[in-house]
Amino acid sequence: MVTRQRGRPRSFDRPTALEQATMAFWEHGYETTSVSDLTRAMGISAPSLYAAFGDKKTLFEEVVETYVLSYGAYGGRAFAEEATARDAVGRMLGEAAHLFTESGHPPGCLVISAAVNCSTPEVEAILRDRRNANLAFFEDRIRRDVEAGALPAGTDPRALARFSGAVLQGMSQQARDGATAEELAAVAEAAMRAWPTGGAGE
Repeated sequence: MVTRQRGRPRSFDRPTALEQATMAFWEHGYETTSVSDLTRAMGISAPSLYAAFGDKKTLFEEVVETYVLSYGAYGGRAFAEEATARDAVGRMLGEAAHLFTESGHPPGCLVISAAVNCSTPEVEAILRDRRNANLAFFEDRIRRDVEAGALPAGTDPRALARFSGAVLQGMSQQARDGATAEELAAVAEAAMRAWPTGGAGE
């Protein structure tokens, strides 16, 4: 007589579940996405969610980390691959115009839009710190270009970094409001025309 061994139940696909959670948070924001919304989107039970990802805040932190390395990686690539801050920011804004409006995921940027109406201090801090770290990175790169003569000596690195961040955040919100890729690309081009021109090599 052959006996059948009872195996462990088939587990869900964790990367797929995380992607589905990303879409839920991206579409609705942190605060208004409930655990029920998440389990429904991910196709798992609440106990499975807690066992695999922890609580809602811990899941969101993982979503943000994964998002930054996937959908949100365009900015880091631009700064790594372009020779100047001007070229990097121009490329970042141009690519954002398409990413923020392409099909297959919610519009805009998750790190920007998920913070809207958020009243959870820890989550607000996570998103604020990440955005501020990006501004500090922009500022450092711009300052180095000023010191190298790629930008005029009178350039204010902090103001220019904040201007660039404000344009990016505004493009995200406009994408949420229905702006097209072409309309956002025009915003990006206008923003780059506002950058200071000239430098030691010009």
